[in-house]
Amino acid sequence: MTSNELRTKYIEFFKSKGHAEISGQSLIPENDPSVLFTTAGMHPLVPYLLGETHPAGTRLTDYQKCVRTGDIDEVGDPSHLTCFEMLGNWSLGDYFKKDSIAFSYEFLTSPKWLALDPKKISVTVFAGDENAPRDEEAAQIWKDNGMPEDKIAYLPASDNWWAAGPTGPCGPDTEIFYWVGEGLPPQGSNKGTDSANWMEIWNNVFMQYNRVDEKTLVPLPKQNVDTGMGLERTNCILQGKTSVYLTEVFQPIIHTIETLSDYTYGTDAEKDKSVRIIADHSRSAVFILGDQKGCVPSNVGAGYVLRRLIRRAVRHGMKLGIDKDFLSEIAATVVENFKAPYPELEQNREKIFKELTAEEAKFRTTLKKGEAEFQKLLPNLMKNPKKIISGKVAYNLYETYGYPLELTEELGAENGFTVDVEGFKEAEKKHQEASKTVDAGKAKGGLAEQSDVTTKYHTATHLLQQALVNVLGDQVAQKGSNITNERMRFDFTFERPMTPEEVKKVEEIVNEKIKEDLPVTMQVMPLDKAKASGARALFTNKYGEDVKVYTIGRDVENDWFSKEVCGGPHVQHTAQIGDFKIQKEQSSSAGVRRIRAVISGGLPLDPQ
Repeated sequence: MTSNELRTKYIEFFKSKGHAEISGQSLIPENDPSVLFTTAGMHPLVPYLLGETHPAGTRLTDYQKCVRTGDIDEVGDPSHLTCFEMLGNWSLGDYFKKDSIAFSYEFLTSPKWLALDPKKISVTVFAGDENAPRDEEAAQIWKDNGMPEDKIAYLPASDNWWAAGPTGPCGPDTEIFYWVGEGLPPQGSNKGTDSANWMEIWNNVFMQYNRVDEKTLVPLPKQNVDTGMGLERTNCILQGKTSVYLTEVFQPIIHTIETLSDYTYGTDAEKDKSVRIIADHSRSAVFILGDQKGCVPSNVGAGYVLRRLIRRAVRHGMKLGIDKDFLSEIAATVVENFKAPYPELEQNREKIFKELTAEEAKFRTTLKKGEAEFQKLLPNLMKNPKKIISGKVAYNLYETYGYPLELTEELGAENGFTVDVEGFKEAEKKHQEASKTVDAGKAKGGLAEQSDVTTKYHTATHLLQQALVNVLGDQVAQKGSNITNERMRFDFTFERPMTPEEVKKVEEIVNEKIKEDLPVTMQVMPLDKAKASGARALFTNKYGEDVKVYTIGRDVENDWFSKEVCGGPHVQHTAQIGDFKIQKEQSSSAGVRRIRAVISGGLPLDPQ
């Protein structure tokens, strides 16, 4: 079974169980400052898991592209990836543990679907602690579905408890594993007794409680299920491969790397690692650049992660002897392979190639600067009788000039030096701790902070977007927003800095609409109808799919100020927002401007 077939079968199965297929969303989270990228399939469903009504109903399924960079340094082994696909299904106050577990097991083992060997499947459930009881309910449901007692491992909260954060929705989960050892698993073997030979393929999270404080859990009136299956790992198992890089997901990319490098994959362990890093990082970079809200390489946030991925790929290309710009050639293979499930890659093909080529050329220039800096340092280094380059010096070359440690070691060796690698790692660790983001992993997915204040900010972005269009013209389009309880950031397409007069005019329009106390209303309608009504959207949803349309204004004879396709949350009328003040307008990246603004005061939100 290919990855395309697996993706199709998964959606087909859950649609047969009454789930509505919804569109996967952008890799760049909307209004969530807690993470740089969409890190899990549930991420775009956050508002609905917190109580918003989803236009498609209470049973949902989709496939979602994700990026996680917390373990970027582990990429290069046979299984770790920075970019991956998650197949998901959700119950929003509908079915719970019994149906969720039965659906998962049927899909995995039924001859009609994946036909995996039940003897090679084991599961884990929550063992219980001082806060919540052992999940006997989930364990019994597994037994009722034919799971032997010795294939059920009871593990602690660190393994089998999901939480949104220190407070909020939480609950036990059950994880499904497949045997990747030789033959059949011996009796008594499960994740708890033999972690090395069991690979996780599916996780079912049961949002059963609300954590009020450290010691208090209360049952949720509306219980949700959030599940996720890793496409690449499951695909690997279905094909009997020992590595995700041996499946058709990566093999065309690897063939392109082989052609470029004149190296045959599988003949040298160290070079194989470089091939895998190039394959993963180039694919990730294409997905980020080709995303509907895709960022570009920069020195901050998601742009910095993208730059690091590209430069790491280039460095390993050099290790394979590729001495020319090559990432655009790999990108062409990635786009061709994934344009069917992700048509935005084809739509943004030229942007992908342009940015990759520019960043690759820039990095090669950076490497030359780093080498020149090393030569400047050399006379002082030669005074050191121990012939050791300190970790601090090596890390400064890396952090300031992008010069990799391996090159410093090579240049040092040519001049009789060794490098204090442990000192380098220590300096790197200190830097990471100083600039660490929550992207390294917030619980098992991370729910965005949501409050009355962030709800006000979210509605304010709609007013700001329309005000910018009114002042600057229709070329303005939202490229992303970031909201906390203290401020909002709003990125939009525009080729030049705004004038002070333009900034003032935009601010005045937003405040004018707030003072008019316009109603904010929501309608559910098909996407094509929403477009026809004048609603603004990124239009990445599937044609005919129901969406929420939020209108700011009276909507009598089209007398509205703003109309957008959006998931929410929103205020009920604009006077609840308060005073709006633009603090700064600046460049975000080429062709993209950024506004930072704050709000204060405003009326309280109506009770839900």
